[in-house]
Amino acid sequence: MTAPLLESYVAGRWWASAEEGTPLPDAVTGETVARIGSRGLDVGAMVTHARTVGGPALRELTFHQRAALLKALGLHLMGRKDEFAALSHRTGATDADNLVDIDGGFGTVLSYASTGRRELPDDVLVLDGPPTPLGRGGTFLGQHVYTSLTGVAVQINAFNFPVWGMLEKLAPAFLAGMPTIVKPASQTAYLTEAVFRAVVESGLLPEGSVQLLAGSASGLLDALDGQDLVGFTGSASTAALLRSHPAVTERAVRFNAEADSLNCSVLGPDAGPGTPEFDLFIDGVVTEMTVKAGQKCTAIRRAIVPRQHADAVVEALGAKLAEVVVGAPGADGVTMGALASRDQREEVLRAVGRLRTHASLVVGDPDRFEVVGADRERGAFLPPMLLRCDDPAAPEPHDVEAFGPVSTVLTYDGVADAVALARRGQGSLVASLVTHDPAVAREFVLGAGSAHGRVHVLDRDDARESTGHGSPLPVLVHGGPGRAGGGEELGGVRGVLHHMQRTAVQGSPDVLTGVGRRWVTGAARVDDGVHPFRKSLAQLRIGDSVTAGPREITLADIEHFAEFTGDTFYAHTDEAAAAANPLFGGRVAHGYLILSWAAGLFVDPEPGPVLANYGVDALRFLTPVKPGEQVTVTLTAKQITPRGGADHGEVRWDAVVVDSQGRPVATYDVLTMVAKEWPPAG
Repeated sequence: MTAPLLESYVAGRWWASAEEGTPLPDAVTGETVARIGSRGLDVGAMVTHARTVGGPALRELTFHQRAALLKALGLHLMGRKDEFAALSHRTGATDADNLVDIDGGFGTVLSYASTGRRELPDDVLVLDGPPTPLGRGGTFLGQHVYTSLTGVAVQINAFNFPVWGMLEKLAPAFLAGMPTIVKPASQTAYLTEAVFRAVVESGLLPEGSVQLLAGSASGLLDALDGQDLVGFTGSASTAALLRSHPAVTERAVRFNAEADSLNCSVLGPDAGPGTPEFDLFIDGVVTEMTVKAGQKCTAIRRAIVPRQHADAVVEALGAKLAEVVVGAPGADGVTMGALASRDQREEVLRAVGRLRTHASLVVGDPDRFEVVGADRERGAFLPPMLLRCDDPAAPEPHDVEAFGPVSTVLTYDGVADAVALARRGQGSLVASLVTHDPAVAREFVLGAGSAHGRVHVLDRDDARESTGHGSPLPVLVHGGPGRAGGGEELGGVRGVLHHMQRTAVQGSPDVLTGVGRRWVTGAARVDDGVHPFRKSLAQLRIGDSVTAGPREITLADIEHFAEFTGDTFYAHTDEAAAAANPLFGGRVAHGYLILSWAAGLFVDPEPGPVLANYGVDALRFLTPVKPGEQVTVTLTAKQITPRGGADHGEVRWDAVVVDSQGRPVATYDVLTMVAKEWPPAG
């Protein structure tokens, strides 16, 4: 039976090339799983469809609406993960590997759904910080904002993570309002296509927001311009080729590269044999050598250890690696599967040959090892291979990457030497430091941080909760300088904003309030005689305001507050000491007394739509208040955020307390939960 030809998803329909296609072999058996080819595909039509159909549909949705769709999609895919896991076995991945690729991919979608709800507004525009005054009178200000690009996000992915690689790029782009064209690596594209079909079948995402290109991407970059973005994961040589394309060099297409790198794990000088850190180091290196058969852009390629512990490290690693069972995913006892292809296996063996120029192979023989449940010659199998290099001048461990179950032990003398070795990787995605000494951690981070996208410090205290050296997290940036590609992705909301345009908007307070839907100091306030606390979310408007006061603060008030709360700081209770304080020149009211009285002034006490006060932000005490002074407070609705699916939303209020001379005493934001309707239905 002829293996099926993978289809592309183009402009709302599945499309198959008329060509026979290139066979894609099963990593375990060598049998053909599928064929791939895209001759005749109109890539320009894909770009046009994304721009004219997908983009406008996405930009009609708020961040919260997009987040809700991502959540529904993540849950839908989670419900089908078992069928994807079975197919993933044919890529050489074990069930443990699938936790990283399949579960990790779906988890990233759900993480970005949460980011959209928690960290982005229920709007289509993001404010970047507070307004900046541009004049003395406060009538001309600047506000940085992020808006959605009107182009398409093209992702070009590597073979090692056919599911996570697609979804970790798709989720932040979707949340940012950008449609995506997915271009998977051919070797494992059959798994990407299966998951993509599930995405389409869910019917959850707007038409045109996602498309799939199964095959060659020839001509795709020719159709891109300055509103488009390319996210690439793969080799440094391919990244360099893409960077030189006129779309990037002439039309300023945004290009983000994440390349494989010579990541390291450093055993701290305090972490000798017998310490918990030594055992953690050994476990971490073995894990990173064997998960996905070492085919991870974050895998540990260099194990950098104190010279005096090198023999113990090699012995311990050898003992652990001897427990690894290589074979067919799903077979009894198998803990490491195959590489993605036999071509990949040969590439790893060539790299190991180069590494052996100045290093010795101390664990693993590629010509003599057992394979469980499969034919070693037909599948793309290799054993874990550990090398040792005691030559500090050897270039190969810092230049040659064997993209498989391979790592090299290197030795150092002193933390400064370890830093220098770590930096010889010429830029990496991640470095681990295993130490229980904070001083060592600081020295390493200061010395090696600029050469790494992430530094993972592991010790006995955080080991139980640590997610490990090789796991990029949706909430943390993933990428690295130099050899690692110089790019950055993920990082929570940072990954979303990467797909948007930051623009400086200049204007009056009223204009900036209208643009950003957040009240700006100096903009109009509205006091219509109805207390804002009597207004439901449906009735409340940005700028609705109330002014209350004045109220005089007496010495008796200050003394009572000090006695009642226990805050008897001398500035409130000792006239002589307070008079000697150059900031006060006499006794002053407690800041929190001012805050409490301000609440007493502006609060409407009767039951109503304001359900709860859940905090204050940006509190500053600006002018001391002495006995006999009067305070007045103005409260203004600053930002209104409905909660989808809930009967209430959030309101941020601007609060300003002034003294009798109009000087600001305290400024802060009050955060409340407000009912959408009042009285509530039913």
